[in-house]
Amino acid sequence: GGGYGPREMHSVTCSNCGKDAEVPFLPRGDRPVYCSDCFAQQRGARSY
Repeated sequence: GGGYGPREMHSVTCSNCGKDAEVPFLPRGDRPVYCSDCFAQQRGARSY
């Protein structure tokens, strides 16, 4: 465990599907960001 404060969420647009999403970090402009669904797919759960 640990004492985590409230996470600051940042609104982004998913680089994969274009949906609005929120991420707990400030995205850098040079990296794609994904909604939770696409993020799970990027991690190797490829269901194609």
